[in-house]
Amino acid sequence: MFDYVIVGAGSAGCVLAHRLSANPATKVLLIEAGGSDAHPFVRIPAGFSKLFKTARDWNYHTEPQPGCAGRAMYWPRGKMLGGSSSINAMIYMRGHRADYDEWKALGNAGWGYDDLLPYFRKNENNQRGADKYHGESGPLCVTDLHGPHALSHAMVAGFAECGVPTTRDFNGATQEGAGINQVTMLDQRRWSAADAYLHQIRNRPNLRVVQQALVQRVVFDGRRATGVEYRERGGAVQTASAGREVLLCAGAIGSPQILLLSGVGPAAQLQGLGLPVVHDLPGVGENLQDHLISGVIMGVNRRDTLAKAESLGSLLRYFFRKQRGLLASNVAEVCAFLRTQPDLPAPDLQFHAAPGYFFNHGLGREKIHGASIGATLIRPYSVGRLTLKSTDPAAHPALDPRYLSDPRDLALLVEGLKLARRVFASAAFAPHRTVELKPGPDVRSDDEIAAAVRQTCETLYHPVGTCRMGPSGEKAAVVDPQLRVQGLAGLRVIDASIMPVIPRGNTNAPTMVIAEKAADLLLQA
Repeated sequence: MFDYVIVGAGSAGCVLAHRLSANPATKVLLIEAGGSDAHPFVRIPAGFSKLFKTARDWNYHTEPQPGCAGRAMYWPRGKMLGGSSSINAMIYMRGHRADYDEWKALGNAGWGYDDLLPYFRKNENNQRGADKYHGESGPLCVTDLHGPHALSHAMVAGFAECGVPTTRDFNGATQEGAGINQVTMLDQRRWSAADAYLHQIRNRPNLRVVQQALVQRVVFDGRRATGVEYRERGGAVQTASAGREVLLCAGAIGSPQILLLSGVGPAAQLQGLGLPVVHDLPGVGENLQDHLISGVIMGVNRRDTLAKAESLGSLLRYFFRKQRGLLASNVAEVCAFLRTQPDLPAPDLQFHAAPGYFFNHGLGREKIHGASIGATLIRPYSVGRLTLKSTDPAAHPALDPRYLSDPRDLALLVEGLKLARRVFASAAFAPHRTVELKPGPDVRSDDEIAAAVRQTCETLYHPVGTCRMGPSGEKAAVVDPQLRVQGLAGLRVIDASIMPVIPRGNTNAPTMVIAEKAADLLLQA
């Protein structure tokens, strides 16, 4: 018997394990489907794509996407301690003030920007020190990138020539502009949610961490959650009891999947699979949103790009010169935010730029010297859903983000690629460029660019929204503003799946802040 059973040791679960077990009288169980994060490619910043399609990756794929040339899109997600914070590009980004104020306006009291800013500050240990927007005593180490590449500086200057001002802080008073990212690193090594919140408290006697354990369902007594059933690596099935609450922190894919397998979700879907209906909750799995990226790769005349990150010289420099050099790069060194229309309330495009040829998730990274600028839809109009394909908990659900189903999304990405080309054509980048590699100089018209986008776009790894937060009684909502599953007791969802609308920016920092606020809600309860 535990007080709290936490499902998932990712960005949210690690936070909750830390905060809830701080009271020695509170017994906490943290269950993780994956294993240890002790792997060199977890620690080495530029090595993250080497973890894709390994045992430390859930290796999801979407359903074939008509808007993306019929492709089934690859979705990597971290399957280890730290979750996707152990496999991401380490960009520290909060999103725009308007995002959280919109959450509040949708009926979620306590979730506006001013409500959440104290939690962002509490979470953060920023090397620049504390101010109105930043903290310096939190668990999450946030640093300036060590030695950004000359190509990164040239791309920032190129954005400035195109009318995008240079900024030093995307997470301060103004998000808009172009600049070098701050990153979640310490001494040029990844600093994940597990590093920040979990590893230093593993010896607490009131905290138990179980790895390689797949949660199969939530156990109910009537409409109250009393624990979870999970399968150990060897196949044995165990039940863990929660005296207070079960906390689902399995992410935008795992949390709705577990709810559905537990009989919580749209009744017709559950009945169609022969699952008993514990609670008819139509919103489970709906409202799936993600950031889609497509870009331009320019050939360069330099021979020190990320294509050489795995060379012997680069390895020696990283391991014997205080973790410096190309391997200390987070790859996406540069971001930019802008509004394509002046009357928009906030940016609608984000750009990620890398001093290297980065394409197809970096799998089998081509040894070609180039620079990459990707345009990213940060407030997509296209919304999808997640459904079960099987009652087997080990089977992946059907993921249908319906990418580019709304034509406005495709039009916006076309404009994004055109701006990326202008950045590469700038005087600031002129000393470095050779010839465009992708989509290529023969792709000129808007229709040709649109076709290239459909063929090459990829996820930016930010699925959210599938257990949407909303006011009590709202039909589309899965959880209320206290993150309690509507219509049930003893069960909350605490991760990126509760986001009613996707933030304008990378989602790792917001997920940790959701958990920080949830910890307070639990302690108050």
